[in-house]
Amino acid sequence: MTHDLRLRPVREDDLVEFFTHQLDPEASRMAAFGAADPTDRRAFAAHWVRILTGPDNLARTVTVDGTVVGHVLAFPVGDEFEVSYWIDRAHWGRGYATRALTALLREVTRRPLFARTVTDNAASLAVLRRCGFVVRGTDRAYAPGRGHDVDEYVLELPAAPDTDPA
Repeated sequence: MTHDLRLRPVREDDLVEFFTHQLDPEASRMAAFGAADPTDRRAFAAHWVRILTGPDNLARTVTVDGTVVGHVLAFPVGDEFEVSYWIDRAHWGRGYATRALTALLREVTRRPLFARTVTDNAASLAVLRRCGFVVRGTDRAYAPGRGHDVDEYVLELPAAPDTDPA
């Protein structure tokens, strides 16, 4: 196995894999801000229609050696732009989230970018930090995947410092 990680536009058949990924109870708990009912196919389909038809959204399927292992997203939230990702739990711990987000950040050049993760998701926080995100604060929000409010980190990938000496 080469561990050849690639991003490509999301195809309709990828959604079957994404739905299966969200059915994992531990992954849904860690993601926290996923679906309230991960088994609801209609809600899942409606969610992905919004993602795929949003004119400013960027959605990419993550493949490793041709196998779908997750997805990465960039999308507007108000005046800001956020990123998000989901890697199938069967593939956790192999660096795929970091590599996928790094690849997305080459494609999405807008800065600053923002991300959020629940404060108890140390792995996601580590991924975001490895990709250059910095914790800018905390927030408290309702997490459908957990059914209650949670504390979350708000992270920023700042614009590169101006290197022009003039």
